[in-house]
Amino acid sequence: MKRISYLLILLVVFSCKKDPENTKMTGEVFGTTYGIQYFSEQNDNFQKQFDSLFQVINTSMSTYQSDSDISKINHNQAFNVDGHFEHVFNASKEIYKATDGVFDPTIGILVNAWDFGPEGDIKTLDSLKIDSLMLAVGLNKVRLENNKIIKENPNTFIDFNAIAKGYGVDVIANYLESQNITDYIVEIGGEIRCKGQNLEKQKPWKVGVELPHFDAEQSILKAVSLRDEAMATSGTYRKFKIDSLGNRYSHIIDTKTGYPSKTNLLSISVIAKDCMTADAYATAFKAMGVEKVKSFLATHPELKVFLIFENDRKELETLTLNGFPEE
Repeated sequence: MKRISYLLILLVVFSCKKDPENTKMTGEVFGTTYGIQYFSEQNDNFQKQFDSLFQVINTSMSTYQSDSDISKINHNQAFNVDGHFEHVFNASKEIYKATDGVFDPTIGILVNAWDFGPEGDIKTLDSLKIDSLMLAVGLNKVRLENNKIIKENPNTFIDFNAIAKGYGVDVIANYLESQNITDYIVEIGGEIRCKGQNLEKQKPWKVGVELPHFDAEQSILKAVSLRDEAMATSGTYRKFKIDSLGNRYSHIIDTKTGYPSKTNLLSISVIAKDCMTADAYATAFKAMGVEKVKSFLATHPELKVFLIFENDRKELETLTLNGFPEE
């Protein structure tokens, strides 16, 4: 009799247990769109928390916000930076050193000069002007002391746009994990981090890699499965300028020359454990070119990379490195 009662109790408990609710949210942030999907047994809605976190990150690192911390630093108004800024700054330093300066957030002054940034363009841009602006470039000329940013050159302009979006993905992902959410996907402007699986489909999260189109058309080249990873993509097929001679200029500036990067790479997708790292390396690899990326990745097995580039015949080719998933 006792055994029957025990079994009845178990049946009641399991029959009352609800399946996790599938919550989806979309919106606009950081000058782009976002999408968040997660499964929660309590049907939790974290929209207010997400909005608050987005606002904090913008206030800290948005160069498009005149009263943000980074804008004040760029205008030489010294004060204490917050933990978000410090974390991104230290990560940028590490990747700056690892890439021998190819990834450099102080290239922002040239990004603006070529009219790709928030400060507008410089009308008379010649080699002398570029050489002059390059004197303010170099993350090794900036340091963090007692929560304050110290710049050797007052003209140095810090721009975290190549890493902050990925960091924003991580902030949301980390918040979800702090709330014991074990199955989620967070996407901001194409940068992605996920954990667990899509419980609705009982399959790993699927994300797409776009086929490059210069005419703004969108199509997926391949879909890959991600689990407990992040992926970021950098490319030149959407954000570029064409001069009077028909030359196409990338928005990725070569940190060694101050000129837009000239490479046959069209798209770089990087998978890493966190989205901030994937975001930064995707940008750095765009400026490196195919052969340098291959050489770099030989000693960085933790990064999985998928390249799309033009060969000598102007045909699209792809290259999978370090075990980037095939599907």
